[in-house]
Amino acid sequence: MTKEKYDLIVIGGGPAGMMAAGQAVRHKRRVLLLEKMEKPLRKLRITGKGRCNISNTQAWEDFSKHVFPNHRFFKPAFYNFSNTDFVDFLKQIGVPTVVERGNRIFPLSQDAFEVAEALTKWAKAQGVEITNHAEVVNFQQEKGLIAAVEVKHRAHTVVCAAKAFILATGGLSYPATGSTGAGYRLAQATGHSVTPLYPSLTGIHLHKHAASLKGLALRNVALELWIDGGKKDAEFGEISFNETGIEGPSVLRLSRAAVIAFEQGKKVNFVLNLKPAIPVEELQQRFRNDVETLADSTVAALLRKYMPAALISGFAAAGGFSQQRKLSELSATHLNKLLQQLQSWHIPMSGYQGYERAVITAGGVSFNDVDPKTMRSRHILNLYFAGEVLDLDADTGGYNLQIAFSTGYLAGESVVKATVSQVSSSKSPIV
Repeated sequence: MTKEKYDLIVIGGGPAGMMAAGQAVRHKRRVLLLEKMEKPLRKLRITGKGRCNISNTQAWEDFSKHVFPNHRFFKPAFYNFSNTDFVDFLKQIGVPTVVERGNRIFPLSQDAFEVAEALTKWAKAQGVEITNHAEVVNFQQEKGLIAAVEVKHRAHTVVCAAKAFILATGGLSYPATGSTGAGYRLAQATGHSVTPLYPSLTGIHLHKHAASLKGLALRNVALELWIDGGKKDAEFGEISFNETGIEGPSVLRLSRAAVIAFEQGKKVNFVLNLKPAIPVEELQQRFRNDVETLADSTVAALLRKYMPAALISGFAAAGGFSQQRKLSELSATHLNKLLQQLQSWHIPMSGYQGYERAVITAGGVSFNDVDPKTMRSRHILNLYFAGEVLDLDADTGGYNLQIAFSTGYLAGESVVKATVSQVSSSKSPIV
């Protein structure tokens, strides 16, 4: 790493930073990418449990429904580099893709490492200078612009100067991959607002959770999110139990609103319907028939017809039922309560998994401080933002990676356009 002046310095070697650097250098710009870990794209390598859910095929009208908290802010980036553009790009760099259930796009190889290596190879081939073990600790400002960055590189601190800078340091999720929130501190130090930060797409802790349920997965169930006594949202699909509560696709999609509400001191409950596919009247008749047939048997024997054996203990305890009690000994009221719990099992939330297990960070650099058409700061005109450091997040299903690549692409392109305009206008803020 040299002290020479670059056209662009990209801070952070994740998906957004890699795309931004590669896109800018294609236009004959000298670009330095600084990554504080031993290699770039660490988090990408574990995405989708190692399979790498790259994006989602949905058109903007449907895609946008999965982006928070303001999908309109993301729209220009998406249209500059859409999911279709991204798939074409991946094909060009040797990563063919396949579409799976839920419109989710994966590499054909099902290998996140292949994607990471292909992106790194592409960026280097374009001419990006990548320096690992390089942590940016401070911005040096002159006349309202960023002039240079102070970088801890192994045992030394060096200063690297550039005409423009892109901050793409990621969020707080999976800190072991290098996401420690450094970008938020750098942004705040330069006068930018950072909205409240929360783990998102994360597991939920439950009251009176039975650790014995760990590893149990339930498919084709309905899960509702209730906040302060009102139904907020619902998902149909799969949940699974871990050592402290629940996770899985349906839980992750509901977790953003649940975590924020919980942190705001609101009462948060999940309502689980174990048999949503069976019409209510049909389920009621089936239940009555089973009670009559199994009258001399136990509550546990009845429940085995409706759920995995491993779930019976926790289910019965939640409703105050003894597993060994005979059905003939239960009143009509108690039997009705048992039936109702099959359709609406109320599960109070007691907490949530932190950033070490969360897929994404909700919150970040406020979109009020960033121009959505360029990703440029509204306060420092040679500073740009991209990726998870922004106040943008989305549902599980490939949406978050598309946000990273689209905002990275737009930031890289915008830097090039700004430096081109500098040549023809002495009033340009890029120096």
